[in-house]
Amino acid sequence: MSSDGCAGGHLIGLAESYSRSVIFKSVGDRRPYPEHGRAPSEWGDLPPRQIRLADLITTKRTLDLEALLDEQSTFFGDLFAHVVQWRGDLYLEDGLHRALRTALHGRPVIHARVLDLDDPKTQHANGSQSLEQRGARR
Repeated sequence: MSSDGCAGGHLIGLAESYSRSVIFKSVGDRRPYPEHGRAPSEWGDLPPRQIRLADLITTKRTLDLEALLDEQSTFFGDLFAHVVQWRGDLYLEDGLHRALRTALHGRPVIHARVLDLDDPKTQHANGSQSLEQRGARR
């Protein structure tokens, strides 16, 4: 026990345990990448691939618990999460509820469509300039 009466070793153990059990790489509250101009209906041309939950950074801090528990939540939308790769990081743009359901089922990966903004060939929705040419806004 430390001089202030706290069991420091216990707290360190809790912190280590927490860092091993965190679902996402980080929890964000915004989209730090440039606007890509891709409409939800346009994601279908990207093939889904497996992404580790631990590699994802969320773009939302909160979720609707009712939507998380709703078995029909993907009935009208894409079955796959939407992820944006930018500056080497993977941002979960759409699919937070799916990702959390995946984690609750004990699965470490989610199937997602990934839009790679790091690729200089990635074009803006209007096709006029690449994201690299337009420059990234912060």
